[in-house]
Formats: sequence, C-alpha cells, structure tokens
Amino acid sequence: MAVAAPPRATARQWWGLAVLTLPTAVIAISMTVLHLAVPKLSADLRPGSTQLLWIIDVYGFVIAGLLITMGNVGDRFGRRRLLTWGAAAFGAASAAAAFAPTAELLILARALMGATAATLMPSTMSLIRTMFTDARERSVAISVWISSFTAGSALGPVVGGALLERFWWGSVFLLAVPVAALVVVLSPVLLPEQRATDPGRLDLLGAGMLLAAVLALVYGLKQAAAGASTLFVVAVMLAGLVIGAVFVHRQRTGPDPLLDLRLFANRSFTVTLGVLALVIAAASGMQFFISQYLQTVVGLSPLQAGLVVVPAALASIGGTMLAPLLARRIPQPRLMAGGLVLAAAGLATLTQVTPESGATLVIAGGSLMSLGFGPTLALGNGLLLTTVPAAQAGAAAAISETGADLGIGLGIALIGSAGMAVYRAEVHDALPPGIPDDVVASATDTVGAAFAVAEQLTDGLGPALRDVAGQAFSHGMQLAAGVGAVVVLLLAVVVVSALRAARTVPTAADQ
Repeated sequence: MAVAAPPRATARQWWGLAVLTLPTAVIAISMTVLHLAVPKLSADLRPGSTQLLWIIDVYGFVIAGLLITMGNVGDRFGRRRLLTWGAAAFGAASAAAAFAPTAELLILARALMGATAATLMPSTMSLIRTMFTDARERSVAISVWISSFTAGSALGPVVGGALLERFWWGSVFLLAVPVAALVVVLSPVLLPEQRATDPGRLDLLGAGMLLAAVLALVYGLKQAAAGASTLFVVAVMLAGLVIGAVFVHRQRTGPDPLLDLRLFANRSFTVTLGVLALVIAAASGMQFFISQYLQTVVGLSPLQAGLVVVPAALASIGGTMLAPLLARRIPQPRLMAGGLVLAAAGLATLTQVTPESGATLVIAGGSLMSLGFGPTLALGNGLLLTTVPAAQAGAAAAISETGADLGIGLGIALIGSAGMAVYRAEVHDALPPGIPDDVVASATDTVGAAFAVAEQLTDGLGPALRDVAGQAFSHGMQLAAGVGAVVVLLLAVVVVSALRAARTVPTAADQ
C-alpha cells in the first residue's frame, strides 16, 4: 500500500514563515549592533570596565543558559504561545534598554532581553517542523530561516552605524520594538499551535542547574579568549562541568526530565550537532580576527567594516538557499562535505592576508568560507529537526541553538587564543627600541590597544609600533585561518562517513 504524500504548504504557511524570520533577524541584529554603540554609551553612562563587559556579554550568556529550558517550555505550553508572549517581552526589554539611565539598569535590561530572546529561537525553528510537512519545502523553509539570521548579522553593523550617526546610543535597541509588535499581531493569525501531548511537570530545579552550568562554560570560554588567568578559567569551567554532571544524573533518574538524553543516542543527531557547533566555532574564530583586522590594521570605520563583510553575508545566504535545490540531485552528506571543502578553500585564502593586502583578500576568502558553510548550516539544521519525533522538535531546536552558542565561545577561545598567542609573542620580540615600559603591556595585549597607544608616541615610534603590531596580528590571523581550514576539512570527512545512513522521522506520522 502506497504511503500518501504529505500535504503541500499553503500561502498561509509561507506567510507564517515570513513572521518566523522577523524575530530571528532582530535577535541577530541585537547580537551585533551593540559593539558600535559602545563609545557613545560609555560617554553617556560611564560604566566601569567590568560593567561594560557585562553590558556586552550578559545578553548572550542568558540566551545560552535558557535556550533548552525555553524549548522545553514551548513543547509543554505551546510554541506559538511562547513565541507571542516572548516577542512582546523582548520588545519591552529592548525599549527599557534604549532608555536605561544607568549602567546597572542597562545590564538588567540586557539580561531580560537575553531571557526573552531565548523564548524565540527554539519556537521559530520547531514551528517550521510543524508547518512544513513536505521534506523539500521544509528544507527551503529552514534555509530561509537561517538566511534571516545571516541577514540580521550583516545588517546590524550597517543599520546600527547609520542610526548612531544621527541618534543616541539607545536607538539601536529600538529596532526590535516594531518587529516585536508585528510578531505579536500576526502570530495568532498565521502560525499553528503545537505542544507535546503528555509533557509532565516542568523541572524548575533542573532548569536552574542547566542555566548555571551553561553560564559557567560560556563565561569560562570567553574569559579564556580574553586572556584571563589559567587557574581562574579552569576553576570556572570545572564548576560548570560538575554542575552539568549533576544535571545529567538528575535527567537520567528523574520522572520528568527537562532534557531527554535519549536524543543523544541517535547517532545522526549527535554527529550533526557536533559538526554544526564546530563549523560555527571555525566561522566565529575567523570573525574575531576579521573585524579587528579591518578596523585596526586596515583602518576602516565600523560602518565601512560592516559594508566590507556584506558580500560574505550575501554569499552565506546564497549557499544556504541553494542547498535544498542541490540536495534534490546530490546526497545531503556529499553536498555538505563539498561545501565544507569550499569553506576550507576560503580559509586557506585568508592565510594569505597581510597588512598590505587590505580588504580584498578578506572579501574573497570570507565569501568563499561563507558560501561553503551555507549547505552544512541549512541541511544540518534540517537533519537535527527531522531525526527526532515532532513532539521533541522544540528540545532539538534548543539543543542546536545552545550548541551554536558554545561553538561561538569555543571558536573565540581556542582559535582566537592561538592566533593572539602568536600576536603577543611577535610583538614582544619585535618592539622597536625606545618604547616606554608603560606602553609595552598595552601593545602586547591587543592590536587595538597597540594602535591606540601608537597615536601618542613621537619620534617615529608610533608608525614603527603600528607596523610591528599589524604584521604580528596578520601572522596570528594566518595561523587561525590555517587551523580553521584543517578543522573544516576533517569535518568534511566526518560528514561523509558518519551521516551516510542518516534516517529522518516522517513528519506526517507525528502529527
């Protein structure tokens, strides 16, 4: 007996997808736009150095710590309901951040933005599983969803730079308010509701333990990238691992686990999750260098640097959108592996960057890298959603987003730290004679600090320091790109060998 084909999506589903892209894009914008506002924000609120770090980082910390919990909440109480209420709260938190009168209140508002943003990402991704039952249409929908995040990341510096030229620092947060209002109004009209049929009670203690574990791990990775003491980093991450181990034991023995650990027994799910996290680690590790290279070594303004990375963002969107079309003729593992080889070629191109090469090689290498990563991001996220039952789609989406956040931290901490180690060693060995002792520490800390103190030096020492710092940073960037290329090539091998027999769970059977 032939199995009936799943129904095709209607215009309502495609308009609903447009609604789902709105919060995804605005979350990406909120992640990237704040860095441009730091100078004006610092002059107005005068935060201390520690407060400024928390203003920047607390948003991502809280998102990472609450994603799995919020995905679980959506599975239990309704994904559309969580998305609607979360969008309203995100808009309110963004408005509070825009008008925060003190650094302390801005930190609180940013934390609330992170908590409410965590309700949006798992809901949007899991609703796609519900709305698009045809495999090809679902693949296109996931590609559109990922492209909206890429577009938001690229638009953040451009739109933020334009706003900051005319308005105060808080204007960058108000971008989220009209978008949130649209989601609140349109979600009940265009999106379906879905929840697990027998979810059990919510494990609040487990949620708290998970938040603490993820916060400790992400914070430890960021501190490692910032050059914090090894003992402190080890202590923080060890605490996170211990809390995480206790959390895992609780999930195995408790009657209503927050996280179904049986998901990780699915080889395709686990391998895909690891590949996606490492792909994002490689990409974020290079972004760490590219943004600094463009604004310090090349000397571009934040707005100009944002415009330079637009071609890479367009390439990423192109690779993501082409993936479901190519997957009709090429097996998914081969297509993903081919994209990873192309991304490795882009990273190899970035190993040739020098202070004299300017933005040209960055555009070429970054575009190749982003184009190559597109199929893995699109098809990999599709595999994560469809290798688990539909009732667990929210949890799978949340695990995917948490893995992405950990991948970002891992990329900056490992690849970034390796490149910065080269920078610090070369600057220390090649400093021109006559550099004051109080300048040496700043010059060997970061390339931005080196270029800043170079402006204050006389007798030709400033240009000499800039030349040394630019060369050293380029060498560090070359090493990071080389490491990334090797990692990505190894991932291509893993994808072909481990995902060849990936099996999906038919969506229609789950409805």
